[in-house]
Amino acid sequence: MLSRRDFIKINGVTTAGIGLGLKPAWFATAAEFESKRPKLSDRKFTSKAVEATIKNIKSAIKDPELAWLFENCYPNTLDTTVNYSEKNGRPDTFVITGDINAMWMRDSSAQVWPYLPLIKNDPELKNVIKGVLNRQAACILIDPYANAFNEGPTGSEWDSDRTDMKPELHERKWEVDSLCYPVRLAYNYWKISGDISFFDENWQKAGKRIVATFKEQQRKNGKGPYHFQRKTEVSTDTAPLSGFGNPIKPVGLICSIFRPSDDATIYPFLIPSNYFAVTSLYQMAEMYERIGKDTATAATCKTLAAEVAHALQKYATAQHPVYGKVLAYEVDGFGNQLFMDDSNVPSLLALPYLNALSTHDPLYQHTRRMILSSANPYFFKGKAAEGIGGPHVGLNYIWPMSIIMRALTSNDKTEIAKCLHWLKTTHAGTGFMHESFNKDNAADFTRKWFAWANTLFGELIIKIHKYHPELLA
Repeated sequence: MLSRRDFIKINGVTTAGIGLGLKPAWFATAAEFESKRPKLSDRKFTSKAVEATIKNIKSAIKDPELAWLFENCYPNTLDTTVNYSEKNGRPDTFVITGDINAMWMRDSSAQVWPYLPLIKNDPELKNVIKGVLNRQAACILIDPYANAFNEGPTGSEWDSDRTDMKPELHERKWEVDSLCYPVRLAYNYWKISGDISFFDENWQKAGKRIVATFKEQQRKNGKGPYHFQRKTEVSTDTAPLSGFGNPIKPVGLICSIFRPSDDATIYPFLIPSNYFAVTSLYQMAEMYERIGKDTATAATCKTLAAEVAHALQKYATAQHPVYGKVLAYEVDGFGNQLFMDDSNVPSLLALPYLNALSTHDPLYQHTRRMILSSANPYFFKGKAAEGIGGPHVGLNYIWPMSIIMRALTSNDKTEIAKCLHWLKTTHAGTGFMHESFNKDNAADFTRKWFAWANTLFGELIIKIHKYHPELLA
């Protein structure tokens, strides 16, 4: 099975070899821009609304390569990763990440997110996303600390990890955002569709489990039950100090032992994820209050959100000698702070995308300038492009996701156009976004099939079509 760290081979040629002049077959045929989608009979799910959107937006894109990329990428989640069924008369959707046959709580939410605006006009698509909500609630009730799940109780290659593994779990890395993303999806599903039927007994139990887990990981009453260790040569794949992570001072923030990249945190208070948690808690408060008529749980959500927000104001910022007041990426409550950003979302760059900060907030703008510069140790600039990577893949590898997020959070048309150019010129002839690529050679890339990056690219094109259509013309 491929892991998130694996490099790939295409037509028997390693991607690293392409930089030496060895060109696989797709270089010769890329100019033809033939669809890379599976044939209709092989697609996992087809949405009339999605197909109409592709046709409409593709007709407005004058660059044939860009139009081809959009047509390949935007429907990729539906084409290749969703497994829809009904269980006990209720929709149930299991969503794999792509080349890894498991469902991440984060990725599955993000993969279907760009289709949410279409659910009012496509009942079948609405059911697919409702099935994701139902599946996620069931997963949280199995284990709120797990980041990835199997379709059934099949066990996993990570069963030997020293943590409380269950046969339904693919991996058990505790990441705060794994519980935020299902809330974001549920809240916006409700706001767009008006449908409250998802907010059943299971979802309400899962929501209360989310709140309890967040409070547990504030670690006011000891370390809590979660610990994780893996026998590995990769330091970021395991947690220090008997699996509980590095020390923190309980100040109201929530510990996240792993980042959205599935890499271990250095300081367990991961700032982007704590911002995301504040937004999610307020969204849950509104759902419990307005749908569930549960004012007690709503009040608990609001109180916890306010506490985390106050702690962020006190502990998450520092005065940078060049960029002014900025956000740290991780802190520990003792005064230690880590200044960087990672390409995975939530990130500091993505905070406005997650409705956690305004793009016009001076704190965000100062932080943005810092992380899109050499002040961020994981910001890379090369012959192919510039963008943010992270320790997950290694130095000098840019993630297309970071370029997409830079464009999604920008108000500058010139910057958006530049990002669009980098994305168009770094797919290495495959017609899809990748996990990462070498800053000097886009043909040296990881993960040929990474559905989240593909649908996120589709989301960007749709936003540009709406607000800056001239960039597509």
